[in-house]
Amino acid sequence: MIRSVCPAANHVSKRFGSVRPTSTLRLKVLITKSPSCLTRTYVSLSKNTSKKDIFAPLDTFTRRHVGPDELEVGKMLKSLGYATMDEFVRDAVPQQIRIPTGSVNNETIEAYSESELLSRANDLAAANQPFRSYIGMGYWNAVVPPVILRNVMENPAWYTQYTPYQPEIAQGRLESLVNFQTMVTSLTGMHIANASLLDEATAAAEAMVMAFSAANQKRKTFLVDHAVSPQTISVLQTRAAGFGIDLRIEDIASLSEDASLLSTVCGCLVQYPDVNGTIRDFELLTKQMHSSGAIVSVATDLLALTVLKPPGEWGADIVFGNSARFGVPSGYGGPHAAFFAVSEKLKRKMPGRLIGRSKDAEGNIAYRLALQTREQHIRREKATSNICTSQALLANMAAMYAVYHGSQGLQAIAGKVHTYTRILSSAVQSMGYTVENKDGFFDTLSIQMENSETVHAAAARANINFRRIDDETVGVTLDESVSPFDLLDVINVFAAAMDIKPLEASSMAEIDPETGGQGIPSSLKRTSAMLHHPVFNTHHSETEMLRYIHHLQAKDLSLVHAMIPLGSCTMKLNSTSSMIPVTMNGFSNVHPFAPLEQVQGYSTALKELEKDLCIITGFPACSLQPNSGAAGEYAGLSVIRAYHRSRGNENRDICLIPVSAHGTNPASAVMAGFKVVAIKSLPDGSLDLVDLREKAQKHKDNLAACMITYPSTFGVFEEGVTEACKIVHENGGQVYIDGANLNAQVGLTNPATCGGDVCHLNLHKTFAIPHGGGGPGMGPICVAEHLAPFLPTHPVIPTGGSDAIQAVSAAPYGSASILLISWAYIKMLGGDGLSHSSSVALLSANYIASRLKGHYTLKYKNTRGLVAHELLIDLAEFDKSAGLKVMDFAKRLQDYGFHPPTCSWPIPTAMLIEPTESETLEELDRFCEAMIQIRKEVQEVVEGNQPKDDNVLKNAPHPIRLLTEEWNRPYSRQKAVYPLNWLHQRKFWPSTSRIDDAYGDLNLNCECPTVEELAEHAV
Repeated sequence: MIRSVCPAANHVSKRFGSVRPTSTLRLKVLITKSPSCLTRTYVSLSKNTSKKDIFAPLDTFTRRHVGPDELEVGKMLKSLGYATMDEFVRDAVPQQIRIPTGSVNNETIEAYSESELLSRANDLAAANQPFRSYIGMGYWNAVVPPVILRNVMENPAWYTQYTPYQPEIAQGRLESLVNFQTMVTSLTGMHIANASLLDEATAAAEAMVMAFSAANQKRKTFLVDHAVSPQTISVLQTRAAGFGIDLRIEDIASLSEDASLLSTVCGCLVQYPDVNGTIRDFELLTKQMHSSGAIVSVATDLLALTVLKPPGEWGADIVFGNSARFGVPSGYGGPHAAFFAVSEKLKRKMPGRLIGRSKDAEGNIAYRLALQTREQHIRREKATSNICTSQALLANMAAMYAVYHGSQGLQAIAGKVHTYTRILSSAVQSMGYTVENKDGFFDTLSIQMENSETVHAAAARANINFRRIDDETVGVTLDESVSPFDLLDVINVFAAAMDIKPLEASSMAEIDPETGGQGIPSSLKRTSAMLHHPVFNTHHSETEMLRYIHHLQAKDLSLVHAMIPLGSCTMKLNSTSSMIPVTMNGFSNVHPFAPLEQVQGYSTALKELEKDLCIITGFPACSLQPNSGAAGEYAGLSVIRAYHRSRGNENRDICLIPVSAHGTNPASAVMAGFKVVAIKSLPDGSLDLVDLREKAQKHKDNLAACMITYPSTFGVFEEGVTEACKIVHENGGQVYIDGANLNAQVGLTNPATCGGDVCHLNLHKTFAIPHGGGGPGMGPICVAEHLAPFLPTHPVIPTGGSDAIQAVSAAPYGSASILLISWAYIKMLGGDGLSHSSSVALLSANYIASRLKGHYTLKYKNTRGLVAHELLIDLAEFDKSAGLKVMDFAKRLQDYGFHPPTCSWPIPTAMLIEPTESETLEELDRFCEAMIQIRKEVQEVVEGNQPKDDNVLKNAPHPIRLLTEEWNRPYSRQKAVYPLNWLHQRKFWPSTSRIDDAYGDLNLNCECPTVEELAEHAV
């Protein structure tokens, strides 16, 4: 039997077509490429094979991904009183929302073995044409130092960490993120920087809303210079609509002279250098804006700032940009870490995560997340930002790049790039071209000619991409990766377009860069020192760099050490096989604005991912653009808003949100232009349908949406979800299903069957993109047919529907390279493996609930006594009886070598535990034994055998250095650090004792320690 593997032949509906059959052996015999698809043709040697067939692959993935084997699953089922998995799932998942058996199986999503998947990935990578892109527009070809690529980006000890909410077991990445913040403040000349944002365009949107909020939302005009990147302007347009901000996009010099306009302006945005490469002096503009009470935001480039006067020195209030050229692959648009720095007066209003210095119980320097009360899950509908993650892994890579090169190395790189650009400018001007920005540029030239198409045609023949500015102007951006031979090729493209004899390599040295133009104006050259902290002046050999990376890594608990049972976070296996495609050359070095015909490998993989996500969710359409879960929420609600407006219902602006919904929901709703109305929950944790009906009817004329997290953050499948959706629909609203907990649904139910109209998916949870210590993530949205026309587009590479909203992220497909991880994960598990994974996730959570029964109070469960994929245990009783808080339990669990579950959320006295399907029965039992032993320690306090203010929980965690100090505690060293025997063989040590949160916020310091401070504390 011969069959074709092509996205056009394997879709889920009229959008995707019919589904191809499955087989257990495929021999590749042919590869063909076309503009629409990459086709692989196979010969199937066995149409119907048993699992013992000699031709079946041995490297199947499900048995590697799912921790409990068949015997362990049987033991867990038996402990819960079930004979089969089917019987258990029938009691765990409400029957009215179950999807037909076989909806998600190997017939609808075929399973690849690990070797088959990697072969397919190599084929797709090869289908991306190896053009050299000099398009620029905020994206460069970075040179990733191998020591950082292998030991950070490809290292699970770095990429499987979680956000550092537990700082005692996260000091390594916290220190690295402080390096990132220090790097940013030093280069930008600003007072303080955060630990990264999602991308440059969304950082611009955050800056705009900060300016709007600083004006108490009374000044509604925000000025944007016309030479800001188009993707940034598009994202600003989307965000401005939700807040009612009036965007004025023109030459900002002319706008700043209008006094009547300035009285309405909350802020402005300029780019330095701008998207066309021009360097302009904005100091006078800044003074004009400040005199009118407006805030000045600046988009910029870190490498340029090593030689340009920092914006902080000419008065900027907010400075942001993309740090990716500091050693992060372009990856077809990401993931990349945006940087964001502000002046002193704005530091407590800055969005995103902020790492600050504090002290531990012994007074030693320690790092922690600072000012957490700014976070959206605390501020909810009062928030103006829904930021709940960052790009920590990529920020750490950028920081390591700066550590490795130091100030001299960075300036040498900048000098090379700038000199090459001046050589190019000289060369093309000598041929008769005009360089529009010859009097001020760093790495980008806008080159004018009669017909730009002649240059683009010549470039295509040389496998080179330039930026298409207009019919008479071509943009060229150079970067660190450009070799002398690359530069020669670029020059000769322009020669060919003019029918000039190509330049010989031997003639390159004869080009005088001085004739190419001024380059950097003398008044805007950097004169201030930078990166003077010891960390940037120490680790410049690979030996020292390698040791520094591993020194930090050793301080952090990740999935390489133990399970991370964080509720609503789904810390499952991030398999090596699914990670490999990300750093394949054919995928990692692709510009996001490369012509579509050059990226057929990416296009095929992304179309297949869209198709599979539609099968899983039950919806017919998908957008892969949102680059975080919160961005997915915002995108989905913006689509709903656009749908209502298309029907003439601009008045629909009420969003109903249950108290059991995910914490980002209220903030996302406000950002999308909605007013939040809360819906109660009943004592059993279920949604109060009476309250929902009452409020839906009350607001029926203005009801826009209802946001439901399913299963709820209380850890249960609510029986009334379909009724809740019906109520909303009857009153004119749309239903947004938050996909944070989709890991409990796959193959068992789906958001469409539950009654939703749109959902987002946390690919960094359910679909195995690693959390990276706090990012990256991806939050695609899937929608019903009537919402498909409104899916987001992009100003450079069009995406989305026929009546699309503007962009929600900088790149057309968000952080496209990590979409390959979820693509691979789904392909290797296949439909059967995906369904089995969700079933085991449910089983593991219920097994833990059963084992902890009698020791802890299970807060919520369904009518059959079962939870979903996570469980909520309430610790309130121990505060009353022993003076012990949730955080005391969390810190003590660190002594047992575990990352604590989610603490004090969704209720302040509880822990939310989610084990995932990847943990074996042995690991689940280890965790349960630790929790049970801690309960025994609590009982000693309850009975008065240990003091309430000086016990093993209150003093936790116990770092190894305490063992060498005088011991005057009312319990032994043995009890402190080895409370269970297995810890003698396997123990992760916290690197610091408990950190003082209040001290860190009251004494805010977010930069690296000085030499004197390091000496004082012997760090």
